[in-house]
Amino acid sequence: MSQPWYAVENHAEVPSPALLVYPDRVERNIARMIAAAGGTERLRPHVKTHKMAEVVRMKLAAGIGKFKAATIAEAEMCAAAGAQDILLSFPQVGPNVDRLLRLAAAFPAVHFSVLADDEGNILQLSTAFAQAGRKIEVWLDLDVGQHRSGIAPDERAVELYRRLQELPGTTPGGLHVYDGHVREQALGERIAKGEDAFAAVSALARRIHAAGVPMKRPICGGTPSFPVHALHEDRDCSPGTCVFFDISYAVKFPDLQYEFAALLMGRVVSKPGANRLCLDLGYKSVSPDNPTLRIQLLDIPDVTVLGQWEEHLTIETPAAANYSVGDVVYGVPNHICPTVALHREAYTVRNGRVDGTWQVVARDRRITY
Repeated sequence: MSQPWYAVENHAEVPSPALLVYPDRVERNIARMIAAAGGTERLRPHVKTHKMAEVVRMKLAAGIGKFKAATIAEAEMCAAAGAQDILLSFPQVGPNVDRLLRLAAAFPAVHFSVLADDEGNILQLSTAFAQAGRKIEVWLDLDVGQHRSGIAPDERAVELYRRLQELPGTTPGGLHVYDGHVREQALGERIAKGEDAFAAVSALARRIHAAGVPMKRPICGGTPSFPVHALHEDRDCSPGTCVFFDISYAVKFPDLQYEFAALLMGRVVSKPGANRLCLDLGYKSVSPDNPTLRIQLLDIPDVTVLGQWEEHLTIETPAAANYSVGDVVYGVPNHICPTVALHREAYTVRNGRVDGTWQVVARDRRITY
């Protein structure tokens, strides 16, 4: 009987818990992402899911030229891998402003930009870059319904955006729109809600154009709302999770036809009772941000989670008798992005064998700058 696609022939060489990455599947997910956007011109994928220079280089090889990062470490990783256009999509405040300035100076050929939603933060950015004889492009972060960060797309946003042109150390980039609240399962409903959320952005853009302030295409959404913004040629799209994909999005958004490209490999470490298995897949290896489903085990049916701790995952299953201590198990994380950040390296699997490792270099808050 043939082995499932995820099985690792030389698993005895791999300590667990282990993060596995399947580069051929990553490559196909990148191709699907490009096809959904109608090409590479409007793509600015987020790197926070993978945090690996090798994946950045795969995207570059596919023709993607713009990237989105959450941390200075992620931005440095992108620049060192060869990216030329990098947006820091998290407000840089306090000492991080100086870190950004030093990063920009270290990679003078790279176009860095940052988002902001606060005048004081914009003034800090302007002062730091002006004193260094430089300018930083700033994108105005808008709140269109998630209420996590951003400024409402109203007249105050017009004035704040105008300030980006007036201040000596900043230049206006455009509008940044993350609609994380658009999560309807049915694609038609998600598109309708996404378009409704974007209506105020369109009105704001018209007012900014009327004021004569330059503005590039807005940068919009994540993986769930990618199908919304991909319909519009005047919007850039910034999906992230789809490069690896995970159980959460596969269940919630069946229209997103991406492949699982990153898994966890664990082992049975104990059989503490009838129909019970203890695995080495505690929440130090898989993100615990979901209170119930944190990982879907691919080979073990009818699983009831009895408990999860730092190192242990104890489950109940009628299939327990089929497993011995030391046996390998595979699972898809519920949330792949923070799961990746728990691992220092990923094992690459090609043709059914682990053949190398990729460093999760941007899991650290600081690389150099």
